[in-house]
Amino acid sequence: MMPVPFPTPAAPARRLAFLVLAATLAGCSLVGKPGDPVTIYAPEAAATPDPSWPRVDWQLAIARPSAPRLLDSPRIGVRPVPGELQVYKGAVWVQPPTDMLEATVLRVLEDSGKIDAVGRVATGLRANYRLALDIRRFEADYRGGDRPAAVIEVVAKLMHNTDQRVVASQTFTQVQPSPATDIGSVAAAFDQALAEVGRQVAGWTLAAGQADAASRPAP
Repeated sequence: MMPVPFPTPAAPARRLAFLVLAATLAGCSLVGKPGDPVTIYAPEAAATPDPSWPRVDWQLAIARPSAPRLLDSPRIGVRPVPGELQVYKGAVWVQPPTDMLEATVLRVLEDSGKIDAVGRVATGLRANYRLALDIRRFEADYRGGDRPAAVIEVVAKLMHNTDQRVVASQTFTQVQPSPATDIGSVAAAFDQALAEVGRQVAGWTLAAGQADAASRPAP
């Protein structure tokens, strides 16, 4: 798989909504040769909770999202033409998309003030519900045009922990066009797309869980 070169971005006209760290990763497989500089992109993906979301009294554990091996890595995927997936040369995410999605959804739920207890499965939280996320797409896609769009597709399943019953399942897709082809602009588009997907998943989780909790007989 050949990495995709990209033009050197011009000085940004405004502060991007994510932190960009310049680093040198010796021996990294994404670069042409060991020692070449690599730019690390760290989207903040800050999403604003919706005040209309229901207030719930149950607890939620978020499982680490699953994804194909290429997506479960720091490499930034790009689809220049249909059926061909490559990676950007000299640029990586600070975390794999699986970790970024998990952190984004967790942060939105914590900031919402709508749920008393939410955490990662690994924390051992005695949760009533468990949220499972599967990333199908997390890539820049040119879609036959001259500029790419950040495309994120996530399948969410909410399960009741006691009987392992699937309470609800839904697919979330976000397409955020990039204003330019340089990797900085593409990363900014991913920042917006990730924030919106995180917000949608968080709101849906609260609504779906509350609907199920209300339908169950009181203990």
